[in-house]
Amino acid sequence: MKIIYHPGYNYRLGLLRYLHPFEGEKFLSVINDLSKQGVEVDCISPTEPVSMDIVNEYLNSLMQKCVQSKILIFRALEVSKIPFISFNYLHKKILKPMRLAVAGTLLGAERALDSGGVMWNLSGGFHHASYQFMQGFCIYNDIAIAHQQLIKNGRLSTDDKVLIIDVDAHHGNGNAFSFREQTNVHLLDVYNEDIYPLSGFTREQVDFPVPLTSGTLGEEYLARLSSALELTDSDYALAFIVAGTDVLAEDKLGGLGLSVEDVAAREKMILEHLQKHKIPAVVTGGGGYSKQSAKAVSAAIKACASL
Repeated sequence: MKIIYHPGYNYRLGLLRYLHPFEGEKFLSVINDLSKQGVEVDCISPTEPVSMDIVNEYLNSLMQKCVQSKILIFRALEVSKIPFISFNYLHKKILKPMRLAVAGTLLGAERALDSGGVMWNLSGGFHHASYQFMQGFCIYNDIAIAHQQLIKNGRLSTDDKVLIIDVDAHHGNGNAFSFREQTNVHLLDVYNEDIYPLSGFTREQVDFPVPLTSGTLGEEYLARLSSALELTDSDYALAFIVAGTDVLAEDKLGGLGLSVEDVAAREKMILEHLQKHKIPAVVTGGGGYSKQSAKAVSAAIKACASL
């Protein structure tokens, strides 16, 4: 298993970091934590952010304009508009790191298809974005863009089945909307049904839904996930995983009650299931808004290192 990481993934916002609970340099913290634990990390990096030409192939004309709008970007990032912040600043500090993460997910998908194994992108998993909207700190949908490029480049065909396993605490409305008409892309979504986003339409698009209530603990979570995984087929060409750590009990936005150990067990369960069926996979970062988030990611990588 290789880790996909680039120093440019980190959102270095200075004092502005206090405006949003997301830990902007979480990705660096994961690398440092693994190093302190003596875990040998085999990293590869995308060479550059995915181009706007590739992004625009996915976005509709309205969204192409939206990602150039400072006001709409602030809204998607869930922070108040700050008059003195320029679009160039937003691009450098937030949009460019996000497009770098998109490149990481695409790189991971290509390498996973080559090797038949697992690639772990520390960033990405922007599952609230689609070609028609951006929200929930998600501007570009990296999985949808990667899938589109894999088909365009002949790495996948439209007949190939793809599985998205979304274990972020929040329902992946952007993925559900993006792939709603693609019958060969299946979505397994484990989410807190009591919290954002409350879109009934996109929840109905999920093939293997696992709605949970606020306060669900690790034992029930893992049991429900295990049952859902057994419902999936074994003939997927590729799997994407949105491995959000906002399921942690410490996370103020996820509303669930998992521990760091539960998160590690979750990722190991998923990857062992995919490995059993010889399905190559790309893990993406997803959300995570507590100080324990980086620790949970590094614990999960350590638990899965031998797979």
